Amino acid sequence: MKLYENYQYLKFDRPSERVLRITINRPEKLNSLPWEAHGELSRVWLDVDKDKETNVAIICGAGKGFCAGGDFGMVEKIINDYEMQAEALREFRDLCYNMINCSKPIVSAIHGPAVGAGLATALMADVSIAAKSARLIDGHTRLGLAAGDHAAMIWPLLCGMAKAKYYLLTCEPVMGEEAERIGLVSMCVPDEELQAKAEEVAAKLAKGAQRPIRWSKYALNNWFRMAGPIFDNSATLELLSFNGPEVKEGLASLKEKRDPNFDFKV
Repeated sequence: MKLYENYQYLKFDRPSERVLRITINRPEKLNSLPWEAHGELSRVWLDVDKDKETNVAIICGAGKGFCAGGDFGMVEKIINDYEMQAEALREFRDLCYNMINCSKPIVSAIHGPAVGAGLATALMADVSIAAKSARLIDGHTRLGLAAGDHAAMIWPLLCGMAKAKYYLLTCEPVMGEEAERIGLVSMCVPDEELQAKAEEVAAKLAKGAQRPIRWSKYALNNWFRMAGPIFDNSATLELLSFNGPEVKEGLASLKEKRDPNFDFKV
């Protein structure tokens, strides 16, 4: 698969004909993303879109979790570097818009923690399949950031405004079965059935009428495109948050494994 040979943090295989499986492959770190890996996760959908051998992509994580989000080093880089902030804003947008605009259906197979960019990838998929062990956590406000990337755009569409506000403001985890109940994911299955179910759904889509499937995805994703200004605003506010005191305290508290002290006058 020459198209994908330059990826370091993603690995690729074909579980069935015309199905490409993309695995976030940093299992020793719960698939947390250094800066370079975030970039790979943002741009891979451009390659999927032009891959003539692929009708459907599956995205999953190696080891014990889907993806624990950006690692501490990535957060520190963005806090301390204006140029990095500008680049991060572009990548935040690229991750979501590249998934929206990818003409091929994307299936996510979610187990264990899915946080940050990992959660965005899991939920931006066209069919999201969660294992019972899945823990979906939008941890932005816990880190001291506005809830940016995908959340303001799609959570209200998926599970309604009341649930979206509760989980995005409190950072409470959503387990797999609850995520299915409130409509945040397409379905929930036992852990041991997760990969088989993702492959089954992907194979079915891969054998279907490709132009009608792709055109249907395009039309449905206009709901997300209409929410584009909301998304762009949330991503910008997240980047603005990187310049405040809250994110420094949030990051320090996570490193020190303690509760944060957000006692700042506002």
